[in-house]
Amino acid sequence: MALMRMAVAAVVLLDLGIRSTDLEAHYTNLGVLPLHVLFERAWNPYEFSIHNMSGLWQVQALLFLAAAGFAVGLLLGWRTRLMTVLSWVMLVSLQNRNPMIAQGGDDLLRMLLFWGIFLPWGRVWSKDAEGQPAPASYTHFSAATVAYVVQIALVYVCTAFLKNAPEWTTEGTAIYYALSLDQVLMPGGRLLYPHFELMRWLTHLTYYTELLLPVLLFIPVGTAFFRTVFVVVLFSFHIGISLTLFVGLFFVINFASLMGLLPAPVLNWLERKLGPATQRCAGYLGGLRQRLPAWQLPLQVQATWRPRARKPGYALLPMLRETVLYVLVGYTIWWNLDGIIAPKYTMSEPLRWFGYQFRTDQHWGMFAPAVFKDDGWYIIEGNAANGRLYDLYRNGRPVSYEKPYSVMALHKNDRWRKYSENYLFVDNSWMRPYYCNYMLRLWHLNPRNPPLKRLDVVYMKEVSLPNYQVSEPKREVLCSCEY
Repeated sequence: MALMRMAVAAVVLLDLGIRSTDLEAHYTNLGVLPLHVLFERAWNPYEFSIHNMSGLWQVQALLFLAAAGFAVGLLLGWRTRLMTVLSWVMLVSLQNRNPMIAQGGDDLLRMLLFWGIFLPWGRVWSKDAEGQPAPASYTHFSAATVAYVVQIALVYVCTAFLKNAPEWTTEGTAIYYALSLDQVLMPGGRLLYPHFELMRWLTHLTYYTELLLPVLLFIPVGTAFFRTVFVVVLFSFHIGISLTLFVGLFFVINFASLMGLLPAPVLNWLERKLGPATQRCAGYLGGLRQRLPAWQLPLQVQATWRPRARKPGYALLPMLRETVLYVLVGYTIWWNLDGIIAPKYTMSEPLRWFGYQFRTDQHWGMFAPAVFKDDGWYIIEGNAANGRLYDLYRNGRPVSYEKPYSVMALHKNDRWRKYSENYLFVDNSWMRPYYCNYMLRLWHLNPRNPPLKRLDVVYMKEVSLPNYQVSEPKREVLCSCEY
C-alpha cells in the first residue's frame, strides 16, 4: 500500500504537469470552455470545483501549485491522511473544471485517492513512520482494503460486461477496429495490424482476461501466489495496450493501482535485490543511511507496536467507520452494475447525489459496447484575406487534404485527443464555436500571421471498414466562424 501511495502521488504530479501545458486553453475563460459555458452546458449541480472560483490563468496556476504541493506531501508520506484528502479534493475539483477532456483513467485515479483516505498507506515508507516501531504484521484487513480490491475487480469485470457487441463476443474483430483508428494508433499497433488472425485471438484473450482474471483476487487460499499472477498478467496487458494504442496516462494509472496488490513476499524479494543498490546510493549522500530504515520496509519485525489504551466507548467509532465503508462498497457495486443488471434494479436518480457529490461515479466503457468506427483527422482551415488557406492545426502550413502518416502525432497530448473526440458528437455541438474562436484568437496574437476572414473546423471523416477495406475520406465542416 505504501508503494501504491507513492505511485499514485507520482501519477498525480505527472498529470498536473501535462495539464499545466494547457492551463489557459482548458481551465480559463480565454480557453475552449469558459466558466459561463461550463455552467450552462456541462455542469452537474451536485458537483464542486475550487477551480471555478476564477477564469484567470494566474488563479489556476496557484491552484495547480497547491495541488502539486499536496501530492509531494503524499509522496513523502508527510501527514499522509491529510495530504490524501487534500489531493483528492484538488483532483476532483480539477476534473470537474473541464469534463470534456476526461478519460477512464481519471475515474480510477480519483477512486484510488478516495479509498486511500481510509487505507493505512502511510504506515511504512513514509515521513510519518519515522520514529515508529515496525508494524507487528504487514497484513492488513479492513473495509477499506475490501473496497480497494473490489474497485480493482470492478474496473475489469464491468468493462467486459459492457463489451457486448459481436466484435468482442463472437467475431473477434474489436482489436482490428481499434487499430484501424488512426487517432490512437501507436507504432506497435502498426506492426500488429497486418496480422488479422493474431488480432482476433488477442480480442478473445482480452475479453476473457477482463472477465475472468479478477476471480483470482477472491480465492481464499494461496493469496500471495494468485495476486502475484493477477498483477503480472495485468502489467503485461497494459504494457501491450501502451505500445499499440495512444491512451495517455491510462496505463500508468493502472500500473499504480496494482501496486497495492503486491504481497509481502514479493516486496521482500525486491528489497533483497534492490537493497544493496539502495545502501550504496545512501552512502554517497552522507548521513542519509541513518534515516533510511524508517522509510523502508524491514524484512523482519523488530518491534511490536502497541496502541494506547482506549476508552470503552471509543471502539464504536472504528465500527461505525467500517459499517459506512461497507455501505459505500455496496453503493459502488450497485453504481457499476447499473445498466448491466435488470432495469428494475436500476439506481434511482435521488440516490445518485452521493456519487456526483463525492465523484464516486464511474463508468468503465473502454471500447464498449463496440469500437468507435468514425475515424479521421482535423484540418483547421483559415481563409486569409490574401486568398490563401492556412492549416492552424499544423502551425499555419498550407492546407493539404492528404492523410498524414500519423494522425495520432497531430494531437499535443491525450487531453486534446479526448477533446477532439468529444468535439465530433452531435450532442456536443455547443463546444464547436468556442474552440473555433479560441484558435482564431491564438492566430491573430502573432503579428506575423496574415489576418483571416473565416475559419473552418474541418473533419476528414474516414469510416473504419471490415476486411482491410479503405473508405474514401469525406470532408465535413463542423464549425465556421468569421473574424
